[in-house]
Amino acid sequence: MDTELLTESLSGSWEHTRSARDALVEHGAAAVGAVLDVLCDEQSPVEWTVSADVLCRIGEPALLPLAHAAATADSSEVARRVAWALGRLKVDDPGAYEPLLNHAHPLVRSDALFAFQTRGEAAARFIDRLIPLLGDPVPEVGQRAVWAFQAIGTAAVPHLQRVRRLTAPGPRVRAGALEALAAIAGPDGLDSRDQDAWRRLTRIKLLAEIPDGMHLCGSWYAVPATDQDAVLAAFDLGSPQPVTLRTGAAAWNHDHHSWDRAHPHAACSRVFISPALDGWMLVFGDSSQDTHRVEDADDRDEALSLVVRQRCTDLSRRFGSAQWYGMSCGDDWTAWCIAEAGEIVRHYDAYDAAENGDGELAHPAEAGYLLPHQDGFPDDAFDGVSPADSESFAVRYRQVKEDLQIPDTCYANDIAARLSVDPGALGPHVRTSGQGVLALTACGREHGHPAGALPV
Repeated sequence: MDTELLTESLSGSWEHTRSARDALVEHGAAAVGAVLDVLCDEQSPVEWTVSADVLCRIGEPALLPLAHAAATADSSEVARRVAWALGRLKVDDPGAYEPLLNHAHPLVRSDALFAFQTRGEAAARFIDRLIPLLGDPVPEVGQRAVWAFQAIGTAAVPHLQRVRRLTAPGPRVRAGALEALAAIAGPDGLDSRDQDAWRRLTRIKLLAEIPDGMHLCGSWYAVPATDQDAVLAAFDLGSPQPVTLRTGAAAWNHDHHSWDRAHPHAACSRVFISPALDGWMLVFGDSSQDTHRVEDADDRDEALSLVVRQRCTDLSRRFGSAQWYGMSCGDDWTAWCIAEAGEIVRHYDAYDAAENGDGELAHPAEAGYLLPHQDGFPDDAFDGVSPADSESFAVRYRQVKEDLQIPDTCYANDIAARLSVDPGALGPHVRTSGQGVLALTACGREHGHPAGALPV
């Protein structure tokens, strides 16, 4: 097949090349070599997704050629393109990928696992072949095996539990099976022996744990308390299980970012309560009632404000004071609410202030800062600097900021550092007492812990 003519026929938009792609798919195996050459040519004018589409639709005849190309790719870009196509071939029987599970190259094994992962429950009949990959010496391949079992779902649980009870077919397989069980069913997927082992390891880790800064994305409350039972009662939480800060932080981030439609209560089933940190307990997550009041509202922003204000008011009546903080890792949203003796003394939301202005009195903790919605730079500060030139923009920014002595902008963690504890800056300097717990909300007591493996 003439490469020059092939390239010409595949050059152009997705719609423009449709008939050429259809014709090549009809050629079947005879077209694989030439189309694969185009896919692997980084200088080709053909958009790589066009040639990849042809190979994917040809299906099984492209399997071994793509596997060889993945194992011999001479650049990361070529490897990425080939891997994308290899894992998405349209084959009638996913069993065609079985021989690749033993391939010498880890990328090929990972791509084969991805093919099984995309089949979900339909891949259950291959469980025995997939189990050894849980102990793959390459961590990325082992992780892909875990994801494949997670996609298979509950049908895999008995098989994985059997691996945990019996002699494993290879090193690291039992550890991989444990992670897969947790990914599918959470703590409820572990038998009593594994749950006891998890608790023992947690107790050991707690003895020497040094607080470490948390990744902040979501919201949390701070109350001046060391009585954990009182905090549990205030949020209607039950079944507390001692956990390390590392486990609690991971659970909070996992649950907050959950988009698992199969488990609609994953984001409202549990809450992490920290140990007392410099005399403050931090509560990461919300009660079921608060979560659903916000999620079910027509105006979620308004509902969130009402829920936070009411919760802080109630907590401050009970504990003397209370704070709520919010931050996002995906954008620049930040917010805080401060209550004293049953009264809200400050509520700030960066987005609301940018749209409607900030009509409340500033809090002393904000002194010396610009608020996120405020712009302290003059209109002509960046005249002559292209926004596309990030380096020049940064130089001008630092220069103008220093010359005009423009304050830093504060975020929720900055206010928390002044009023209670900044969970993003935990360290050996933080005085810790007691232990953190994962506790179940009303939804959690009904539906159990969310699925997902957590570090200890």
